[in-house]
Amino acid sequence: MKHFLRLRDLSREELIQIVNDAISMKKCELQVSLKGKHVALIFEKPSTRTRVSLEVAVSSMEGYPLVLSSRDMQLGRGESISDTARVLSRFVDAIAIRTFEHARVEEFAKWSRVPVINALTDEHHPLQLLADVMTVKEYKGRIEDLCIAYVGDVNNVCNSWIEGAGCFGYRLHIAVPEKYTPSEAHVKDLARGSDVKIFHDPCVACEGADVIATDVWVSMGMEEEKEERLRDFAGFTVDERLVAVASEDVIVLHCLPAYKGYEISEAVFERFAEMIFQEAENRLHTAKAVLKHLLIQ
Repeated sequence: MKHFLRLRDLSREELIQIVNDAISMKKCELQVSLKGKHVALIFEKPSTRTRVSLEVAVSSMEGYPLVLSSRDMQLGRGESISDTARVLSRFVDAIAIRTFEHARVEEFAKWSRVPVINALTDEHHPLQLLADVMTVKEYKGRIEDLCIAYVGDVNNVCNSWIEGAGCFGYRLHIAVPEKYTPSEAHVKDLARGSDVKIFHDPCVACEGADVIATDVWVSMGMEEEKEERLRDFAGFTVDERLVAVASEDVIVLHCLPAYKGYEISEAVFERFAEMIFQEAENRLHTAKAVLKHLLIQ
């Protein structure tokens, strides 16, 4: 039994196979059934794409999704994670959790009898990264050896981009204000020897990039820091000046929701809207491929 809490939980070969399966499933070249299987989907944080993509993924594969919030369970009244995991994993075939500290999904997985999927924690968002990689492969034909420029906060999405560099073989440039520079130890631990560089000038980071990716500057739970962060990240908007220094056929990704005028300009968002919403759609196909890998092989 395997869990999927972060990218490094699976081998490079497994991750590549998941992305390839997702592409085949999207084309209806590969069909997999979860008939008779139940998947619990626990959401301790609000969700649009993650909830809908997982719920539709399970049901479209003939499985049974059970959507739960902490309010729906004794977990919300103080029952321990370990006890919740030991109970739920006797009822269902897999469990996906969207929560806060990464340690919560690790604790859940420790006590679970069935595969546990990280549907987002404060530190990692592996399901999003798989959809991003799938989108790049659809537009570029490959991901290995490409230059990815990530502009913005070093958050859970960025962490997964860093970890993914070692898994998928792309080069990663991170553009972040100096104040928010991640520690060398943090990057080294995630990158595992892959080509990841930190820049404080987004134009330099995006020069010649094949892909520019971004995310919100104010993540869930950081609302009190909003005004400070908006000031600190001024100049790090993905706009026409960054697109202009990238490769001629650059693609722009945003994991959504987007706050236009902040991390991405309205003009650039609309110019690349088709691929951004294709990226969102691919959350469904990669979710199906992850479920296949963990439950069917």
